[in-house]
Amino acid sequence: MLFPLYWMVNASFQTNQQLARRSPHWLPWGGTLSGYRDALSQQGGHLLASLVIAAGATLLTLAVAAPAAYALALLRTAGGRTLLSVLLVVQLVPGIVMANALYRIFASAGILDSAPALILADATLAVPFAVLILRAFMTTGIPRSVLEAASLDGAGTVGAFCRIVLPMSRNALITSGLFAFLFAWGDFLFATTLNLNSTTWKPITVGLYDYIGAGTNTTSWNSVMATAVISSLPAALLLVIAQRHVAAGLVGGAVKD
Repeated sequence: MLFPLYWMVNASFQTNQQLARRSPHWLPWGGTLSGYRDALSQQGGHLLASLVIAAGATLLTLAVAAPAAYALALLRTAGGRTLLSVLLVVQLVPGIVMANALYRIFASAGILDSAPALILADATLAVPFAVLILRAFMTTGIPRSVLEAASLDGAGTVGAFCRIVLPMSRNALITSGLFAFLFAWGDFLFATTLNLNSTTWKPITVGLYDYIGAGTNTTSWNSVMATAVISSLPAALLLVIAQRHVAAGLVGGAVKD
């Protein structure tokens, strides 16, 4: 795993002439930053589009998943077990099936080739997973006695959710949000199915695919590798920053005090 990452970074600093040699250069001696200049100038718009889409999908996922998990975990919701079973089954649906169904829906709504289409599609994929994570944490990580005490103090259902459940579920929210961001950031299927004609909202996954497939860029491998490195940085930084919260969020719902 580390060797391909090292070679990708190493190749991004080498010139195309160095990359074309039979014997590889293990260190980019006499390298260049031209690949990164080309990547930022040609793929900067796609990176920005991916950031907007991934951030929008993350916010939408948490806005839907957090109240749903609260209702399933801590409220006596009618049909809760049935809904939970449906969420589990949804995880087994192939992505291409969802993409075809969403294409018809979005075409009827007139939102194809737009940022809202990709945000809704990515959130559709991430919401069931986020609900399952948040429900598992809320079921075992939030004592009902705390909610009962809040109710005696006059807090309603919404008040308890906003002032008690959400702060106590911080780690689970960060974990769910991180996975939702990664789902949207790495999406290729929805981006190619629902965004065929748009150049403004083309994410970096499709931009990199087009970049490799364009006949004029197949010889500029340092630019391709530089684009791959830049596109990997947001996900890598988020994983490093949120590592402690992710570990706590995943383990928090596994043990009941």
